[in-house]
Amino acid sequence: MPLLENRTALVVGGTGGIGRAIAAAYAREGAEVVVADRAEAAVRIDVTDEDSVRAAVEEANRRLGRIDVLVNSAGILTESPLTEMSAQTWAETIAVDLTGVFLCCRHVVPGMVERGFGRVVNIASQLGIKGGRGLAHYSAAKAGVLGLTKSLALEVADRGVLVNAIAPGPIETPMVAGITEEWKVAKRAELPLGRFGTPEEVAPAAVLLASDPGGNLFVGQTLGPNSGDVMP
Repeated sequence: MPLLENRTALVVGGTGGIGRAIAAAYAREGAEVVVADRAEAAVRIDVTDEDSVRAAVEEANRRLGRIDVLVNSAGILTESPLTEMSAQTWAETIAVDLTGVFLCCRHVVPGMVERGFGRVVNIASQLGIKGGRGLAHYSAAKAGVLGLTKSLALEVADRGVLVNAIAPGPIETPMVAGITEEWKVAKRAELPLGRFGTPEEVAPAAVLLASDPGGNLFVGQTLGPNSGDVMP
């Protein structure tokens, strides 16, 4: 039997990279999936704008009937030393990578609580645990996602809603393609596996967290498909 049969899922940031791989994996496992993204997608969304988030969630609910699983995978990644970083660059990253997760949870989780069931999977990063040179804004946002995940998990676990995070290491995605080759070469040399991962190697963790019984005991946890970059 498919692991996600009769489940519905909203994958935010699902047109490329990790989000796309998760949406495809969910569909293969029997879930009915709606993809929301600022790019061309089933549902358009700007995660920095609450009205856009509200409208996208309403449309997803209309199409699916309900949202059993929310995946927050929208994100941006730029590189800048903190001492040279503009306030705008900082604010843009926090708005997409952290506030966007808050807004999507804020407008999806109440329905899960009302029904007594839900799974939330927030895509963070190992940089939220260890930090990264030139990536203070991104690392801070992803650390915030981990704190949000734990806090929300504490608030809603006893009402049937399980909230967890995945903190991948460097993954071969269009987002990482914008980082300098010098950074990527140095990063590969640090990794015990000696290579970056692929989105398809991250997606199974998201399937696990959404599944029954596989995901039933994960509450406020962070799974780390990271090529050995972080060993908590």
